[in-house]
Amino acid sequence: MRRSSMWLVSSMVFAAACSKPADKAAEAPPADTAAAAAPAPAAPAAPQAIVTVIYKQPKSPAAFEKYYSEKHLPLVSSKQQEIGFTKAELTKFTSTLDGKKPTFYRQAELYFDNMDALKKGVATPGFKAVGDDLKRFATGGLLGMIAVETGDKGTAACPALVTVIYNQPKDSSTFESYYAATHLPLVSAGQSEIGFTRADLTRFASNLDGSAPAEYRQAELCFNSMDQLKKGTATPAFKKVGDDLHNFATGGLTALIGEQQ
Repeated sequence: MRRSSMWLVSSMVFAAACSKPADKAAEAPPADTAAAAAPAPAAPAAPQAIVTVIYKQPKSPAAFEKYYSEKHLPLVSSKQQEIGFTKAELTKFTSTLDGKKPTFYRQAELYFDNMDALKKGVATPGFKAVGDDLKRFATGGLLGMIAVETGDKGTAACPALVTVIYNQPKDSSTFESYYAATHLPLVSAGQSEIGFTRADLTRFASNLDGSAPAEYRQAELCFNSMDQLKKGTATPAFKKVGDDLHNFATGGLTALIGEQQ
């Protein structure tokens, strides 16, 4: 199942001229000219890097929401150019996957083109101003982490989503091996039945202060609406995905339903 994805062509075309061998030799460009004309292979794009802030339940949700919408978000928006993030995705969790009160309250993700851009951005005065503002409304505390995208860049809208936050596993290499070879193909195979439009996969690299990350990984499945999400999570394919989690998520996890705002 922020923030990746699971739907991990090249062709060569060549034609032989019909002219005589002598003509070919006369018309062929010098070897060094031909080499210079050949386009260099494109370098693979670096994965996106993400600042992820997961807010715990505040003492007063009403006070949180008022300050968040009236003060904090305008501050973040005003500093975007200086910080250099390309987009922000804001999620409010509505429940756990089994319908209980959500373990976490909100999540904010700031996307950067790559890790170098993120490091440059978090060193700016603008980012410091955003960070210093958190204590004015995040009364329940928060987790602030840096994540690296491990799937394809998703572009579909994400109004409703299932978010799975994996705790640190007992053995990360065993987790990664099973996750890549078995779990992600299982999720991909069930996409049509489940109905999600996008999957964002991220791995947390560190906390914002450079210490070991509080959480290990995150997976987000996006749906076009909450109705579509509810329909999708009731399918046999989704149950199969959920039943597979205990085979590798040895550190436990938090599964939440949310709405992007």
